[in-house]
Amino acid sequence: MKKALFLLPLFSVFFTACIKNQETNTEKTSGNINTISVIIDDQLWNGEVGDSIRNKFASPVIGLPQEEPLFTINQYPVKLLEGYMTNTRNIMVVKKENKNNFEFIENEYATPQNVFHISGKTSIAILDQIQAHAPDIIDRMRQTEIIESQRLIDTSKIDTKKIQQKFNVALVVPKGYHYVLERKKFVWLKKEITSGNTSILIYQVPIKTLKSISNVTNSIIRMRDSIGNLYIHGTTPNTQMVTEDSYAPYLFHTNIKGNKTFETKGTWELKNDYMSGPFINYAIIDRANKRVLVLEGFCYDPSKEKRDLMFELEAIIKSVVFLKDKSKKQKQ
Repeated sequence: MKKALFLLPLFSVFFTACIKNQETNTEKTSGNINTISVIIDDQLWNGEVGDSIRNKFASPVIGLPQEEPLFTINQYPVKLLEGYMTNTRNIMVVKKENKNNFEFIENEYATPQNVFHISGKTSIAILDQIQAHAPDIIDRMRQTEIIESQRLIDTSKIDTKKIQQKFNVALVVPKGYHYVLERKKFVWLKKEITSGNTSILIYQVPIKTLKSISNVTNSIIRMRDSIGNLYIHGTTPNTQMVTEDSYAPYLFHTNIKGNKTFETKGTWELKNDYMSGPFINYAIIDRANKRVLVLEGFCYDPSKEKRDLMFELEAIIKSVVFLKDKSKKQKQ
């Protein structure tokens, strides 16, 4: 098994540069999820500065079977700053000026919005600013897009009382999903799309399942494969869902609603079958209830782009809210 990739969350101090908040804007932003408007003159865009922006903000999304960009970038010359692109949620304004500066302004033209101003006396100075701030810019924009995706989901959602009753958590799931399979501690929801489907799994396992933190990747793979063997099969015998072993999954340490969480991204396949696709798995250490609550999303959409499908699944999962245990409350 290849060595898994560990990344620490970037939720500490956001920026050391100047941060402003424009609270008077009432105009609402618009545009597709995971899109950036880059306001930059063609000379910079077609050189090293543009290459750096593309390399960092359109780098391949981790965990997808085919290369897809982290963000879709739309470039506009600086002279077009006044106009419709100022209503997009994520804007980067990159200029060559007589000072080296980075500034983040929240809701500068509309709400919700992130506007990042980057300037430098030379191309090298601008490259230094991009290099220094790119990770935090990406993190901020992803958080905004998750919230926007959750807002869109919340306007048209299904009844999830069954999930609340089984797991004592609330989850916002958009219309189109239906319950495929329910067991005592397992729920499978699926939504049919034009050329495939997307799925959400919710289940829990004993907290000792992930006791070997030094080898947590293998523990999660075994856990996933055992669930696939029990509940998720193709139309012919011996075609259960397994974690594809050609590529080691990526493992990240994160936090969901105050609980230590392992985020795993990789690809799944049906054993002895042709179906496969990406998955994102969150194993949440719920010590209060002595369990690992697992929320997973996966999709099957052959020959189609899957970035936004998987991003919506991530937004659904991150909408989870842990409810108070009524039985414990009554005892107090």
